[in-house]
Amino acid sequence: MAVTDTLVGVDLGTTKISAIIAEVNSDGEIQVVGVGNTASPGMRRGVVVNIEKTTEAIAEAVGQAEQMAGVKVKDVYVGIAGDHIRSINSRGVIAVSRGHAVDRSTVISQNDVERVIDAARAVALPMDREVLHVLPQGFTVDDEPGIRVPVGMTGLRLEADVHIITGAIASAQNIYRCVRRAGIGMRGLVLEPLASSYAVLGDEEKELGVCLLDLGGGTADIAVFEGGTIRHTSVIGLGGANVTRDIALVLGIPIEVAEKLKIERGNIYPPLTEGEPITVEIGDDMKPRQVDPAELNEIIRARMEEILEMVLRELKRVDCMRMIASGLVITGGGSLLRGTTMLAEEIFRKPIRVGVPRGLNGLADTVHNPAFATGVGLILYGLKYDGEVSFYGDESDLFSRILKLLKGWFHGLVN
Repeated sequence: MAVTDTLVGVDLGTTKISAIIAEVNSDGEIQVVGVGNTASPGMRRGVVVNIEKTTEAIAEAVGQAEQMAGVKVKDVYVGIAGDHIRSINSRGVIAVSRGHAVDRSTVISQNDVERVIDAARAVALPMDREVLHVLPQGFTVDDEPGIRVPVGMTGLRLEADVHIITGAIASAQNIYRCVRRAGIGMRGLVLEPLASSYAVLGDEEKELGVCLLDLGGGTADIAVFEGGTIRHTSVIGLGGANVTRDIALVLGIPIEVAEKLKIERGNIYPPLTEGEPITVEIGDDMKPRQVDPAELNEIIRARMEEILEMVLRELKRVDCMRMIASGLVITGGGSLLRGTTMLAEEIFRKPIRVGVPRGLNGLADTVHNPAFATGVGLILYGLKYDGEVSFYGDESDLFSRILKLLKGWFHGLVN
C-alpha cells in the first residue's frame, strides 16, 4: 500500500446508496474524508432493478463524497446482498506434495493450501449461480483438526473446511455494469454482512460465537461467527422498507410521510399510557391526519416480530443458536428503530447490542452510525486485503477474476 492510499466503499442499499472515502497512512490509520448519501430508487431488496437509476444514484453519492474530500475516485469496493445469496459448507482433501521424488519431506506449502481450497470449492452449482467468496474455516493435517495456518507444518494429508458464498450471476453483473457506467472502476465486490462484520464485531466475539444481523431497508443479512471464523451466512428479503410500507397501507398515508413518522415517532412497544394523537401533514391540498400512537406501534411491532422470528427460524434451521454464546449484534438502519433490542432479547433470549462502526478517525462522527456499518466495513475490508481484490476488463469475465481474488484473499490470511 502507498504511503497514503485512498479507499472507497459504496453500500448499495434498498433505501439509500452511501459512499465513504477514507485515506490510509503508512501506520494504517484511517481518516474519513468524504461521505455521500442519496436515495436508491433503482434497488429492490438489495438487487438492481433499474440500471439507469442505480447508475445515477451511485454517481451522485460518490460525487458528494468527492466534493467533500476534494479527491477524484478511481475505483471502489462495493457491497452485494439480496435474497439470492446462498451459502454452503464444504470440505476438500489432498495429498501433500513432495518437493522431490526422492525426498520424503512433506512440508505443507502455500501451493498445497491453494490446491486444497480449490478442491473444497469444487461443488456443483446451477448455471445461473457463481461463487462470491470461499472463506476457510479450518484445516486438518493427518487427523489433527482445528489448525488455522497449516503452512510449514509436516503431514501427508491436508483437509480444508470452507464456507462458500454464492450469488446470482446476473445480480453481480448488474452491479458491476452500474458502477462502470457511473465512470468508476470496481476494486472489489464483497458480501455486505461480511463487510459489516469488520466494522462492528470484535475478535473475542467472533471467537466465542456471535451472530451479526444487519437490518437494512430491503433485507436482513445474517452472518454467524464461531471459533474465530465464519460459519453461516444468509439473507432474508425483508427489512425496514416493509415496516414503512405497512404503516403507509394501514394508515392510508404516502410512503414518504410513513417513513418520517416511523423514524420520528415509531416505537416497537406501545406507550404505557394513552398518548396524544399524532398530527400528520399529508400535503398542501389535503387535511392533516390524526394517528393513534398505539396503533402506529402495533403496526411496527407486527412486522419487526415477523422479521426477527424469520431470523430465529433460519438460525435454528442451520443449528447455529448453540454457537452464538455472545448473542447477537444488530446493526444497519433498522437497529435505530426504538425498541428493537428489547424485542430481540425477548425473541432470541440472548445478549443483544447495537453494532456501531469503529476504528476510524477524521469525519468518524459522520459515520458513527449503524446505518453506515457496511460502508465502513468495506473500507476496513479493503485495508486488510488491498492489492488482492481487483476487477478489470468487462463484466463477462467477472467471475473468472473472482477465483483469483479468492486465492489472493487466502494468501493474505496465512501470511
